[in-house]
Amino acid sequence: MASPTSLLKRLLLGRPFRSDRLEHTLLSKRIALPVFASDALSSVAYAPDEILLTLSIAGASAFLFSPWIALAVVVVMLTVVASYRQNVHAYPSGGGDYEVATVNLGPKFGVGVASALLVDYVLTVAVSVSSGVANLGSVLPFVATHKVMIAVIAVVLLTAVNLRGLRESGTAFAIPTYGFVIVIGGMLLTGLFRVFVLGDDLRAPSADLVIQAEHSVTGFALVFLLLRTFSSGAAALTGVEAISNGVPAFKAPKSRNAATTLLLLGAIAVSLLVGIIWLARLTHLQFVEDPALQIVSGPDGYVQKTVTTQLGETVFGSGSFLLYVVAGMTALILFLAANTAFNGFPVLGSILAQDRYLPRQFHTRGDRLAFSNGIVFLAVFAIVLIVGFQAEVTRLIQLYIVGVFVSFTLSQAGMIRHWNRHLRTERDPEARRRMHRSRAINTFGMGLTGTVLVIVLITKFLLGAWIAIAAMAVIYVLMLAIRRHYDRVAAELTPPDEGRAVLPARNHAIVLVSKLHQPTLRAIAYARATRPDTLTAVTVNVDDKDTRDLQADWERREMAIPLTVIDSPYREITRPILDFVASTRRKSPRDVVTVFIPEYVVGRWWENLLHNQSALRLKGRLLFEPGVMVVSVPWQLASTASKNLDRLDATLSRTPARGPRMTTRGTLPPEVPPVVSAPSADSGPVESGPVESGPVESGPVESGPVGTGRD
Repeated sequence: MASPTSLLKRLLLGRPFRSDRLEHTLLSKRIALPVFASDALSSVAYAPDEILLTLSIAGASAFLFSPWIALAVVVVMLTVVASYRQNVHAYPSGGGDYEVATVNLGPKFGVGVASALLVDYVLTVAVSVSSGVANLGSVLPFVATHKVMIAVIAVVLLTAVNLRGLRESGTAFAIPTYGFVIVIGGMLLTGLFRVFVLGDDLRAPSADLVIQAEHSVTGFALVFLLLRTFSSGAAALTGVEAISNGVPAFKAPKSRNAATTLLLLGAIAVSLLVGIIWLARLTHLQFVEDPALQIVSGPDGYVQKTVTTQLGETVFGSGSFLLYVVAGMTALILFLAANTAFNGFPVLGSILAQDRYLPRQFHTRGDRLAFSNGIVFLAVFAIVLIVGFQAEVTRLIQLYIVGVFVSFTLSQAGMIRHWNRHLRTERDPEARRRMHRSRAINTFGMGLTGTVLVIVLITKFLLGAWIAIAAMAVIYVLMLAIRRHYDRVAAELTPPDEGRAVLPARNHAIVLVSKLHQPTLRAIAYARATRPDTLTAVTVNVDDKDTRDLQADWERREMAIPLTVIDSPYREITRPILDFVASTRRKSPRDVVTVFIPEYVVGRWWENLLHNQSALRLKGRLLFEPGVMVVSVPWQLASTASKNLDRLDATLSRTPARGPRMTTRGTLPPEVPPVVSAPSADSGPVESGPVESGPVESGPVESGPVGTGRD
């Protein structure tokens, strides 16, 4: 029977995939669009809110600037999309901004880009999920009361879905993402049709509200407010870069499919954003930062609804079924927007791990061929942010978009150097024309995104952006430290170009003994078979009666090797053994000491709590001793016989049992050699010379919890 942990893992994640099935997890354009673009598409659910909310500080008259702010955001988005289409063709390996900056600007710039993207991915999950909970809480009071708990549960569910693999998560998110586009697009078309064709006078629920400005804004203050509004609306660009980081997940031709998906993303996001702002102006919709203070005159009990909800009520009518569809799809897409980060973060983390800037575990694929460690890491830190900021979107949004514009700007600078380098060697006129065009696009993109970055830093720094900048700095320093560690270890482990490894002068074998039982006899037999120069058994005297019984039993059985008793007046086991091992090796620095530790191998999880604790402590300490080798000699308890390993392997995968365990067909014999007895009493003492090998116990050796006979 599989363990409860394994059964739960299979239930949540599904059956593991073979490595050769990786090709089957690649995404077509229709699946890749919702997988990688849900973040950018969902921004139309809150970017208009942020634009109108910020403008409301100057009063209702400032809403006239909203179309121009939206137009500026559209220009930036189209520029970024055009720029990243150049990136995915030039660098299809999936490194995205990180690879572009590393190759063209240097490793430190690449690490800077990576740190910015990692922070932005975490914020994407926190902001998107918190925003989804806020939208859901506007119609469900229970959600509003427990928004932190609901947000955490949402992150956990997203994590579980993504751990099942890219294709399954893409399929799960395709229907809601396309549904959001259809519903919002249909709402906009219906509203514009009613206004321009039917001539209806549509007025939003907030159109007749009387609002007042929080501050008198004129001159430079007005300019600063418009810049702040633009920086808030620029949140619509988050997630665009995820496609360039996820090119390896596309089906072939990867670059072309990724570029096409980018174009589709840009077209849909721009259309929805412009449509919402346009219809909001036509319906005189108002959305304020602080309804309690800014709304001077309005209906009793007025509760401000989101922009999309107000438009849905205006177009379809209050209480209509389609209004609830609009509200539901908006909340759902905000939850699913985090999926972009769940696909971009692990891929980037894998590339960074491969380049030794993150722990190597980030490069490991899980059972479902997803980068499981990166997914879990992202979820944990997103939950920390959600809990720390109490799922407040208005607080989290101030930390947002700094990282993505850092990566945008450095990436475009790297692409300019990329084209300059290729233009120096390219002689084909047609190819040079294409390169000049691409360089012009990237140059314009760098100038525009750099300007936006400066605006974001100026307008959002004191509002919370400094936290994101500090996090980027910490991650930057940490990644450089990890790289230095890996480089130092690699240099330390590299063998010299000349010379051979120096063999040890002598090998001193020590068998740890607590009782004279079967595990001890097996350990002694195996130690003798290794032909050490000296061989001795060692026990620690923590109880005089037990030690005398062991010595008597040792003499009665006429054991062939001496038993050394180490006194321990304070009943400690680890330190006396370490001192004995050190004294054995101290005679010659070229000598090695091999410590043989008998172990129990148990078949039930609760038996781990009852055995092997002493061995774990001893192994942990002996591994730090220079010139000491630790050998575990397992003894399988009867409970291990209940583990049918062939059946366990078969239940974990649709494929045949993995590894060399083949009992009926294959290269291994169906029967293992019989276990032979411990060495006989007439073997003679072994103390100062090579030990003659005697019959050695053998049998199936399985990994398991370690320990000695002393429990």
